[in-house]
Amino acid sequence: MNIPTVHLATNPFLLANNTSYITWRQQKLAAYPTTIKDLTVPINNPYQLSSQEYTALLNCCRKTNFAIYEIDTKVAVDKSALQALTAQLGLHHLDHNLCADEDGIAALQVNTTGRSQEYIPYSNRPINWHTDGYYNMPEQQVRAVLLHCIRPALTGGDNQLLDHEIAYIQLRDANPDYIAALMATEVMTIPANVEQGTKLRTAQSGPVFSIESQTGALHMRYTARTRSIIWKSSDTLSAALTHLQKLFYEDSPYVFHCRLAPNQGLICNNILHNRSGFTDGDNLEQKRLLYRMRFYDRIKDTF
Repeated sequence: MNIPTVHLATNPFLLANNTSYITWRQQKLAAYPTTIKDLTVPINNPYQLSSQEYTALLNCCRKTNFAIYEIDTKVAVDKSALQALTAQLGLHHLDHNLCADEDGIAALQVNTTGRSQEYIPYSNRPINWHTDGYYNMPEQQVRAVLLHCIRPALTGGDNQLLDHEIAYIQLRDANPDYIAALMATEVMTIPANVEQGTKLRTAQSGPVFSIESQTGALHMRYTARTRSIIWKSSDTLSAALTHLQKLFYEDSPYVFHCRLAPNQGLICNNILHNRSGFTDGDNLEQKRLLYRMRFYDRIKDTF
């Protein structure tokens, strides 16, 4: 793990730094928000955030690694508005993933034709807990994500959200060996992506938890999927994964529920999240459409 010396002595995510961890943990959990309303920030103009709006978004993301923004419904939000909004938060380097448009923005909606129909985000099926881009190469890790709602489904399409730093705390408090197992190299492998005999992506192996080399921030790559994933054989790792799964389904004040409405969006440092299945209506306005932007950057000033 290549971490600059400046971060080694005090980084709370290193198991050796227990004093730093205890201090950081107390600050993290102090006055932690309890409702999604506490993390919702109204925005008048996405092209030019006011100082109050910017500070509110930043404070939410510093505390919980995510915020829900709510743009005035009188504003017609298009891709350019989202590009302007994210740029103000220091997000510039888009992940041009396989099914994204040429501008790097993916339109998440039910698609029955083309390449995207093979992937669950472009269907109405539920998506299990994950962080985005867990199959990416190390130099292309997704550190921030925006999800913006153009139209919700007739029913369903809800998200649950869990700050990955909270998951880290809960796992470390339960057993520090869980963290050691999840930080091991090549603990989680996503097999190569092959379409009709053509390799689109090589197999990707790496840790679940890692520490960003430039900032010392905690990064997580994870999926709860059970197909097309290979876990390292380890009793401690198996116990850690089982404990993590329990965190998703227990009655926890740290798991937030939201259903994005038109002109609402999620901006986050790639936190854990899922999506329920949904049903579209017959009318266009009842057919779910979200824009998704993935960035190699982390939201600025949140570490």
